Amino acid sequence: MPRPRKFDEDGVVEAIRQEFWDKGYAATSVDDLMRVSGLGKGSLYGAFGDKHDLFLRVLREYDDANDRMLRERLASVPRGIDLVREFVRGPSCDPTGASARRGCLLANSTAELAASMPDVAAEARRSYDATTKVLTEAIERAQHEGDVDPDADADQIAYAVLAAQLGVVALGRTGMGVDALASVAESALARLLPSRAGARSHAGQ
Repeated sequence: MPRPRKFDEDGVVEAIRQEFWDKGYAATSVDDLMRVSGLGKGSLYGAFGDKHDLFLRVLREYDDANDRMLRERLASVPRGIDLVREFVRGPSCDPTGASARRGCLLANSTAELAASMPDVAAEARRSYDATTKVLTEAIERAQHEGDVDPDADADQIAYAVLAAQLGVVALGRTGMGVDALASVAESALARLLPSRAGARSHAGQ
């Protein structure tokens, strides 16, 4: 029978997640992980594996939490289109700009590691596929609710929405102001969500 761990595993994982998020994978040393976790190297590796194993666990849990949050939000918003708009606007919602400059752990990690670590690239694809599935459901709901052209391809719009949001995230990392980010997000939404009225207008031309 395994011995019970004498530390708060969830708290340790959260502290390590924040360290990786702040510094990136390469710039985070084992000493950094020991410092924020309060564990010695033997205890850290014994509980979680090496740095790479620990990073993958942190990234997967982050991705799964985001997927749950997105699904819960879809269930609670008044209209499907509200979720899509919130998703694209999200990086510009912190008025201080701190969240935008910090970026998204998955997007940051993909940019840093996907070319050299196939398992990180695979995790990114898994997570982005899950996100796109929720966005597709939101867009299909918006089509039924009359907010998006029912003849539009919901899957294609969902991937375009994801690409637009990742673009806003990337711009936020450069230090672009939140007002400019918000403007980019609104411009993207205006072009990516074909309305029923827009479809009728186009048909009448």
